[in-house]
Amino acid sequence: MADITKEKAIKTDTAYFSTLKFRNVGPTRGGRVTTVAGVEEKPGTFYMGSTGGGVWKTDDYGVTYHNLSDGYFSSPSIGAIAIYQKNPKIIYVGTGSDGLRSNVIAGKGVYKSNDGGKSWEHIGLPNAGLIGAVEVHPDNPEIAFVAAIGQPFQPNEDRGVYKTVDGGKNWDKVLFHSDTVGAVDLEFAPDNSDIVYTALWRAERKPWTVISGADGVGGVYKSTDGGKTWEKKTSGLPTGLIGKIDLAVSKADPNRLYALVEAPGEEGGLYRSNDRGESFEFVSNKDGLLDRPFYYTNIESNPKNADVVFSMSTRFYKSADGGKNWKMMRTPHGDNHDIWIHPQDTSLFIQANDGGVNVTTNGGKTWSSQHNQSTAELYQVEVDDQYPYWLYAGQQDNTTIAVPSVPPYSAPAGPQGYWLSVGGCETGPAVPKPGDPNIVFSNCKGRFGVYDKRTGQEQQFYVGATNIYGHSPDDLTYRFQRVSPVHVSPHDPNTVYHTSQYVHRTKDNGITWEQISPDLTANEPDKQVISGSPITRDVTGEEYYSTIYEINESPLEKGVIWVGANDGPIHVTRNDGKDWKNVTPEGLPEGGRVDCIDPSPHQPGKAYASILRYQLGDWHPYIFKTEDYGESWALITNGENGIPQDFPTRTVREDPDQEGVLYAGTEYGLFLSLNDGKDWQPFQQNLPITPITDIKVFRKDLILSTMGRGFWIMDNISPVHQIAEAKNTDGPFLYQPKDSYRFHYRANGEESTPHYPDAGLALDYFLPEGINGKVGIEIVDGSGEVVRSFTSKEEGTEKEESDMSTNFYFRDVRSEVGAEPGLHRFQWDLKYPGPWDEDSSRAFQRGPMVAPGKYQARLTVNGKTISQSFEVMADPRLEDVSQMDMEAQVALVKRIVELESAVKKVAAKLKERKNTLSNDNSRKAEKELEKLDWVESQLETAEGTYRQPMLIAQLGYLRSMLERADQRPGKDAYDRYEELSGEWEKISSDLDEVNINEAELGGMAKD
Repeated sequence: MADITKEKAIKTDTAYFSTLKFRNVGPTRGGRVTTVAGVEEKPGTFYMGSTGGGVWKTDDYGVTYHNLSDGYFSSPSIGAIAIYQKNPKIIYVGTGSDGLRSNVIAGKGVYKSNDGGKSWEHIGLPNAGLIGAVEVHPDNPEIAFVAAIGQPFQPNEDRGVYKTVDGGKNWDKVLFHSDTVGAVDLEFAPDNSDIVYTALWRAERKPWTVISGADGVGGVYKSTDGGKTWEKKTSGLPTGLIGKIDLAVSKADPNRLYALVEAPGEEGGLYRSNDRGESFEFVSNKDGLLDRPFYYTNIESNPKNADVVFSMSTRFYKSADGGKNWKMMRTPHGDNHDIWIHPQDTSLFIQANDGGVNVTTNGGKTWSSQHNQSTAELYQVEVDDQYPYWLYAGQQDNTTIAVPSVPPYSAPAGPQGYWLSVGGCETGPAVPKPGDPNIVFSNCKGRFGVYDKRTGQEQQFYVGATNIYGHSPDDLTYRFQRVSPVHVSPHDPNTVYHTSQYVHRTKDNGITWEQISPDLTANEPDKQVISGSPITRDVTGEEYYSTIYEINESPLEKGVIWVGANDGPIHVTRNDGKDWKNVTPEGLPEGGRVDCIDPSPHQPGKAYASILRYQLGDWHPYIFKTEDYGESWALITNGENGIPQDFPTRTVREDPDQEGVLYAGTEYGLFLSLNDGKDWQPFQQNLPITPITDIKVFRKDLILSTMGRGFWIMDNISPVHQIAEAKNTDGPFLYQPKDSYRFHYRANGEESTPHYPDAGLALDYFLPEGINGKVGIEIVDGSGEVVRSFTSKEEGTEKEESDMSTNFYFRDVRSEVGAEPGLHRFQWDLKYPGPWDEDSSRAFQRGPMVAPGKYQARLTVNGKTISQSFEVMADPRLEDVSQMDMEAQVALVKRIVELESAVKKVAAKLKERKNTLSNDNSRKAEKELEKLDWVESQLETAEGTYRQPMLIAQLGYLRSMLERADQRPGKDAYDRYEELSGEWEKISSDLDEVNINEAELGGMAKD
């Protein structure tokens, strides 16, 4: 009964914020992709599988991409894509990327589409973890094989090779070695689908190391009976330590089989078989073919020439002589993973790397862009305090990046023109200085820098000034992780914290550092090892285990500083670092990564901690709460109170405007608690499934970073803040609006990425069941004058116009007034009505923006009116424009609108009169028509190219001149208005002669 009541309450809560949406603000600079595929019969059609952004498709050679997996896949990590070429609408996708990084996202099995990716069905293997390959029988789409690497962080039985003969309804495990050895690749013999090759791999990650390979375990296997039986092939291959292996075949020579093998020393490299794997010969161990083999190890052969081979690792290599000699090819980005070559035109292929995907039509001489893929992997989000605010992060395999929340100015290059690299590097963080957004404190793999946007220079102040690469961690004085925290004190923008195993503090921008803590990590000696075993050493700082991973100072109490380590401990100081206390929650298993500690902005001593343990094979969500400085903690995610038990948690934030409202970012989505963690409910809204790496709440906006889909913003979360009040109201409820700024920028549509919404005021209201009749909204100014009114019978509009003669751009938006039960958001553009127009869809658009001041919104439902006050504020960036200036601007534009309306009404009446006389052949009618034509010619511009603009067009031109910016109208504007008014007076004196008078126009014919 209790569960039913809870479910009903959550469903009720959801109704109060159901229409709230997130918008993606970019960047569209691609993220990591480890699998690609193409369609033979449609040469420009390709698919890509990103490591955190799902499946995407292009049908125009990489000019544009659109997502296919959103709404269907429960994991965004893609390991393999296979297309049945005889009917390319049939697609198999295995989830879980084979790039075994520490931040790899586990898959959730295999998906299948029968309609080219329009819809998908989950067809099994939910516990396969990572999937290295999927192959579809070339003549029977019901038969497919899957190479399951397995769970990356723990042993599991779901490893090996699987086969289906009924399109995925059932799967048989046809090859299994052990719970630590999985299958990483598959190939059919090009001329005989009963011959199948696979590679087995011992692979596992720990937070402090990566395990790739084992002695005598793994290797190349072959089946000659469609997977029923398998035989390990060893002739000519390494027989001792064997690691990751990738295979390649070519239709040009079905006897040829390539194997790129991770092995110790000179044994590692490319091997070639000319007898279908029965025996191999060593070909090459060129430096670079086996860079970071756990992450790369990729080989592919040209389908029309078996001697042409491509190798993908840190660099992209090509051999034209069967792998003996190699030449590096340039790609738009390094760190290469996959390639699909068109079998009829081998100069056409798609290639995947850590920057996304790129298509070539000329064998790699030129490539398509990677700046059209919204798959950025971001480690965190920081925001500055300028207007509009900007978002900052480190983007994996790229640079730090800053993007605006809305356009700060016009950029000829479009949204890409706003992107800024702000010091540091891919890891971030990049933390803007409060009060001075030109200064950014950035990190690059433990290296601290101070970046100045004005000069483009980054001053370097590394703590210890030691290159951390290649070291055993126990030999380092300072153990910095790649993603080392940078935190600016909320009490002093000149106080900056940076952490190794110690807390370091600077008050002079890094020139000098003081160490204010002892080692605050667990520092277990058996974890302080050189990473990469048993074959390939890999020491980049990513596996430095005992480091401080999170630091935050209480916004309420200066000197109360919380830190968390990536090996488990949580410490707090209450005296500015003089003393530290270990306050790790009892009951928390050892060794987890403290990803986030959020000191409460409402209550001293209160804090939340999110601990990530899936890298230790523990997939449970761990969020703890303390209200006594860590003396005691309560686990507020027990796997049964809303966040599923297999959704690891990455971050948690308490809303600064509403105590007890919490947001939790997990590996597979976003959750919300309205009661301080007692219960959680999904808050995914329109977000794609992807890890939420960080959360900020700023100016009542909810801001997210993700590991695969860039930044997202939910504008104005006031309905979440006021949900209790709304639920306790009997009848309609009008939410207190968030005050708005008079911004001028070019918005775009919801389908755009990044999406910039129209500037204006969001009015949220909730309607219960049983509402009848119209719903009305009025905006009233401080004097009681109605500025604008709308009703539920009006349809919303969204129009864009550009005047070629002036290059003025206009966008008018009026959202609909909804009358159905539930939450509604009405967007007011802060404008008075524009001029009347006989075309109802254009009427009253493009009026002047209201002056800064206090206003009131009125919601009328079933005869009852509810009011809320709000303020419209000037753009904070304005320096030389006063309130009086803007009021004068509004007043003049309103006068222009009134005159323009009068003239347009006369023009409409003239047309009506001319239609009446069109069938009258009398001389009197003829003379009257001549007069009507003359008057009309003075009002409306004649049709044709570059005709002289007449009165209506001139009024619109003058109005447009005054709409583009906040300003005091110039003398010429007033003079021109008087001139046009005089022209109207002259023209209107002739109206009586053509039987049109003021009475017919409601007294507006003459101004």
